[in-house]
Amino acid sequence: MSDELWSLIEPLLPEPGPKLVAGRPRVPDRQALCGILFVLHTGIQWEYLPQELGFGSGMTCWRRLAAWNEAGVWEKLHRVLLKKLRSAKQLDWSRVVIDSSRARAARRGPKAGPARSTAHGRAASTTSSPTGRASRSRCR
Repeated sequence: MSDELWSLIEPLLPEPGPKLVAGRPRVPDRQALCGILFVLHTGIQWEYLPQELGFGSGMTCWRRLAAWNEAGVWEKLHRVLLKKLRSAKQLDWSRVVIDSSRARAARRGPKAGPARSTAHGRAASTTSSPTGRASRSRCR
């Protein structure tokens, strides 16, 4: 990640709370963000994030992503980047698509009652069979 991009992101990140338990030092936010981007870009599972890359564990990155999501970091970053692109006149509005659908809502529909069965008797079970106990093996 470039220093320029990091300078835009870093002020948006919430301050970490006090450490409640002694243990390993906190993974720096920049490294955790690189780990998050690596997982999202490659599509690997969080637990398979390679430790050799130095991003911290997949669980650490996942927790940081959740905390930042809850703090609204991504929405703030989106606004900052849009503002920067607008000021540099680098937004290409010819590629924008607006899509919507509109349907008038009915004032009041009929009140729904409980659904009734259309067949007589009980439905056949899909989890048990009326025949004898089945063997796990086709060959005896």
